Amino acid sequence: MKVSGFTFVRNAIKYDYPVVEAIKSILPICDEVVVAVGNSEDETLQLIQNIKSPKIKIIETTWDDTLREGGRVLAVETDKAFNAISPDSDWAFYIQGDECLHEKYLNVVKEAMTKYGDDPDVEGLLFRYLHFYGSYDYVGESYRWYRREVRVVKNRKDIFSYRDAQGFRKKPDEKLNVKLIDAEIYHYGYVREPKAMQGKQKSFNKYWHSDQWIEKNVAPDDEFDYSNIDALTTFKGTHPEVMRKRIDAMNWKFSYDLSKKKFKSKDQLKRIVEKLTGWRPGEYKNYKLR
Repeated sequence: MKVSGFTFVRNAIKYDYPVVEAIKSILPICDEVVVAVGNSEDETLQLIQNIKSPKIKIIETTWDDTLREGGRVLAVETDKAFNAISPDSDWAFYIQGDECLHEKYLNVVKEAMTKYGDDPDVEGLLFRYLHFYGSYDYVGESYRWYRREVRVVKNRKDIFSYRDAQGFRKKPDEKLNVKLIDAEIYHYGYVREPKAMQGKQKSFNKYWHSDQWIEKNVAPDDEFDYSNIDALTTFKGTHPEVMRKRIDAMNWKFSYDLSKKKFKSKDQLKRIVEKLTGWRPGEYKNYKLR
């Protein structure tokens, strides 16, 4: 069984992406990891080159900055990396630049790949998600966060990155048949130095909205305001080992009063239903569970 990893990145240093940690987190179960490094304003290319692993395969890309609707450019860049993996790979593990796989799940993922590798009815593997916010001590608890997504797919050329690269579909436009596995992706998209976080917000909104929308809806502050959040809960587990150095170097403070959670009435009802039945009403699912 051959496994390829793939990801894309641009301006990783400028916007403080833990992309090196993301790549290293899946490296042990991959025979190669393709990294599409976009035209950057910093030393992102050198950052990836310095990983110094023979498994790393870098392709240099140019982002189409005119794609300013629905985050489409992110899917385009994802597909560039996916299309560059070895044609003889059986599985492809997608990791975004602000995600990590905990080492405790490496064998779980590998065993699932082995189990479903020859099953034509399984086209991908579905992961649970932990969305960290503000610091490494809190995770999002409200319904603004997606709880599952596909991160491993079969190496088939009819599979493509969907919409803003959150998940995948198969041509012409069908959801993948997937298996939910007992593994989590740790998402650190909202944990970074406040100035870098604000810069990332301003930059990435350009791939969804017009300059006028950004001027009206994105605060002009120099630093991101982490206090504007509805509901968090404390994280009781451990972080991936690859994140240890970054966590130790955290240079800002964030705390959250758990007594001030703000759930909408409909979300409170959803929580009750989900707790009793395991079903989350109204959940968006870009996949079909097998």
